[in-house]
Amino acid sequence: MKPQVICLPGGVAPAAQRYGPLRAAVGDDADLYMKDLEVYREAKPSSGYSVEVELEAIDTFAAEHNLERFHLLGYSGGGFLSLAYAGTRRERIRSLALFEPASIPGPLTHEESAGFDALVQRLKGLEGPAFMAAFVREQLKPGVEPPPPPASTSPEMAKRPAGIAALIQAFNDYRFDRSQLETSSFPVFLGYGDLTSDAESVRAAVLAHLFADIHVRRFAGVHHFVAPEQIYTLEHVRLLLNLWRRGEASATQLPL
Repeated sequence: MKPQVICLPGGVAPAAQRYGPLRAAVGDDADLYMKDLEVYREAKPSSGYSVEVELEAIDTFAAEHNLERFHLLGYSGGGFLSLAYAGTRRERIRSLALFEPASIPGPLTHEESAGFDALVQRLKGLEGPAFMAAFVREQLKPGVEPPPPPASTSPEMAKRPAGIAALIQAFNDYRFDRSQLETSSFPVFLGYGDLTSDAESVRAAVLAHLFADIHVRRFAGVHHFVAPEQIYTLEHVRLLLNLWRRGEASATQLPL
């Protein structure tokens, strides 16, 4: 059976847009299931929104597609949620692939806190286009030109400032024991770009210490907001396919 992969996007682009180029490049070598974030299910995030809401929705999504065990792929905010899911439901995970997770669940190190707090402070009091412009700028290295803002904002994209703020708050509120990742047996791949802020290299170092079986790759000329096809290059796709094959092989040795 080919790898079955649930794909979680970040807080900006929906799953179909984020992973469309990846699905085209993978072709028949794996089945990719696009799962959008629950924070955008309604016009505004609900008052009860939390990380647990997202994790339970992944359970429901997997059940709807008859996926008992699967590979999990997460970008940005979806990367945080993928880590939380993999830590709390690791028996369901065949492999975990991440690109620039927005944060890592659990108590932050001093270096992690510095980057996360800087982003929160920069966004404080901002709304709409001003919020999105600061959100993008803060995650790029100095001197890196941000992508131009869209000429017009669709109703779906208009949800993003409030949704991203809700995600940041939910991540901050979520309680997690990082030792749940240290005992994971599935293989992990982490990619990040050399033009993204240093916060990502800090997270890469933390994750390299948490996971026993992790491959970290820094991609040249890439940052958090380049077009998806610039992230999911042929090299990146090859690395993901190798990860999924390894995950399939190792999962056959584990009891159901």
